[in-house]
Amino acid sequence: MPLTNQQKTYIQQVIATCLRNKFRNYKPESSNMPFHFRLLGKDRMALFSFIHSLNTTFGTSIFEPVAVALAKTKFVKAEYQYIVGDTLFGDCQQKVTEIISNLTINPKPDKDKELEVLRKHLSGTMNKLKPAKVDLFVESESGEQYLFDLKTVKPNKGDFQKFKQTLLEWAGIALTHDKNAKVNTLIAIPYNPYEPQPYERWTMAGMLDLERELKVAEEFWDFLGGQGAYIELLDCFEKAGIELRSEIDEYFMQFLK
Repeated sequence: MPLTNQQKTYIQQVIATCLRNKFRNYKPESSNMPFHFRLLGKDRMALFSFIHSLNTTFGTSIFEPVAVALAKTKFVKAEYQYIVGDTLFGDCQQKVTEIISNLTINPKPDKDKELEVLRKHLSGTMNKLKPAKVDLFVESESGEQYLFDLKTVKPNKGDFQKFKQTLLEWAGIALTHDKNAKVNTLIAIPYNPYEPQPYERWTMAGMLDLERELKVAEEFWDFLGGQGAYIELLDCFEKAGIELRSEIDEYFMQFLK
């Protein structure tokens, strides 16, 4: 279902507000780079530095609030930086460790079976953990929950085991709170840097159940907003950029002085 003009306008406003906040709060790491300044100019170096800073915070400063704005068109509840909980049954925590260990030996993940194992071990000592904060939480009308961990487009292969543990622990915490919860925990990759080639999902195979635990680019955004949402979202970013062009130019002009 396509986004309405009102929804598109709202999402563009979210994008513009996020970027304006970034302008207000951004502080260049270095005020003096004499060789770079003379070679490229202060304004170009300021732009480069700003883009680098924006890339490192794009998830929290733009993708998360935009994802919530988009998800609200389809889901009854959508929040970013959502606290799942801070308690986990000891037996469930032990099973998380066992699942990870087994996957290092026999890399054939099956999220349905793993969740069933966790449900059967909601017992033992109640362990207090650091509050689990989810990048994006959405809930459907039927009460099904989706907990997303937004990652950079090229995550390090060595981190996949940690990703899997996080997803299983989130599920365990949600089930500890409500054993009947319909919970899904997933990794989200906002865009495909290899396009038009397919995303190199094979690098995550062995730890992640690619069908149940990973959504990349279009499938992520279309899941949140409905079929065609990804293309419409790109259009929203473009229109926000056009609207902000004079502000962006004015902002970087100060670095020429």
